[in-house]
Amino acid sequence: MTLPIASVPNGTVTSARGFSAGGVFAGIKTPGPDKLDIGLLISDQPCSIAGTFSQNSIVSPTVTLTSSRVGVDKKVRAVVVNSGCANTAVGEQGTTDAKEMTELAATQLGVTAEETLVCSTGVIGVEIPMALMREFIPQVSPKEDGGNEFARAILTTDKRTKEIAVSFDVDGKTHTVGGVSKGSGMIHPNMATMLAFTTTDANVDPAFLQQTLSAAVKLSFNQIDVDGDQSTNDAVLLMANGAAGGAVISGGDDASEAFAEAVLQVCQHLAIEIARDGEGATKLIEVIVEGAHTEDDALKASRECASSLLVKTAVYGRDPNWGRIFMAVGKAQITLDESKIDCYVNDIQIVANGEAIAYNIQSVVSALGSDEVRLRVDLNVGNGRGMAWGCDLTEEYVVFNSAYTT
Repeated sequence: MTLPIASVPNGTVTSARGFSAGGVFAGIKTPGPDKLDIGLLISDQPCSIAGTFSQNSIVSPTVTLTSSRVGVDKKVRAVVVNSGCANTAVGEQGTTDAKEMTELAATQLGVTAEETLVCSTGVIGVEIPMALMREFIPQVSPKEDGGNEFARAILTTDKRTKEIAVSFDVDGKTHTVGGVSKGSGMIHPNMATMLAFTTTDANVDPAFLQQTLSAAVKLSFNQIDVDGDQSTNDAVLLMANGAAGGAVISGGDDASEAFAEAVLQVCQHLAIEIARDGEGATKLIEVIVEGAHTEDDALKASRECASSLLVKTAVYGRDPNWGRIFMAVGKAQITLDESKIDCYVNDIQIVANGEAIAYNIQSVVSALGSDEVRLRVDLNVGNGRGMAWGCDLTEEYVVFNSAYTT
């Protein structure tokens, strides 16, 4: 029996028991209302830790250091994050600075540097301003209701924070999974500039924790696209401190199934909000591919469609050019039969058996004007189903990124 999962009102990364967070503005980013650029997240108890990271051949030393401290045999207590500077492509100084950031945070929080993780996001090729880190990390005072501060501290070009928490009960004990994410541009994860931090008070076996996160990332963060570019700093972390008590969740029972579903719901929500908040975006695009030979085929085809620049511009221009959808699905190079494909825009069928059918063009144009546009492709060759999310591509994206550092 599947255990019910409930939404936590105003849920965030500190909704799970035993987690506190906070942030401060140090001046790494340009000033602005409510801006913060250094965040700390800490657990009262040691945590099992799982993570997935950027597969870019060039990665930030913060990614290298943090990934070395993540594993089934590792325990962590805290994370320090800065926004406004990626600490990437700066030579050995990047490693030195990343280590010092963990040392500064550990001193402030009363933990060890070895159980402290570090993440950075922002402009590539710029060294971390360590004078600001030394001055302002000691000014961050994490608190139980500090999740929103932490969420604000990790933003770069984002227009809004991305936060959520859900809960489920096992044997009378409530277990919570919370999280925050950031990302708006350079989004095409492969585990974009994206970071996500998730927490749980469930008592989870470390191997099952990593298995659960990896499975959730495959169906969430790895299925979003804004601009086709993969960051050097991507990281998704899941910390489990066991503060809720109860038996160890290790797979093969209702509690494990509920935990996996809760983590997936959190990750998908955070991922979708990244796609919705794409730089210059006016519409969220959801792509559903069903009837594929396998789930992996469906996931690949849906992601190709969501990331297609021609599909993105067609949605922006409200152009019912279904040929672009076919092209994008086809370039996934999966096994299909063109003569069996059906295609829909917001549930309005525009293609049947691989050919255009009579439909009211104005009704489709109107559907493409919605804030959320759903493209559904049924390949009718199997039972595989996959979903991906993206956004439209607008003039504002080009203008913004043509002067990103100036």
